[in-house]
Amino acid sequence: MLIYKICDDALWKAALAAGEFRGAEIDLTDGYIHFSTAEQMRETAAKHFAGREGLVVIAVEADALGEAMKWEPSRGGALFPHLYRPLKTDEAAWSKPLPVDTDGMHLFPAEAV
Repeated sequence: MLIYKICDDALWKAALAAGEFRGAEIDLTDGYIHFSTAEQMRETAAKHFAGREGLVVIAVEADALGEAMKWEPSRGGALFPHLYRPLKTDEAAWSKPLPVDTDGMHLFPAEAV
């Protein structure tokens, strides 16, 4: 099962250069990297990244993350995937730009289903 991380493109590019992604500011504060399922990703984008440009969506195979990946309750009790370690950038299945349309809505890649 693929899970998804939305973050600033510049942050992901810096992670690629370093070989690992330690997370965005919210991840560093919370002590884990926030991910979303395909079903949760659009709500996550609308709630936390509304109208923001310069973003990327990163897909990761959840089962490959081992015991450091936990499913924990969040919004209304829904279980969200959280990674309690840095993500090695080579663990990403893919990353794609997350542009916005003229109405400020994010245009998700076709692969993000």
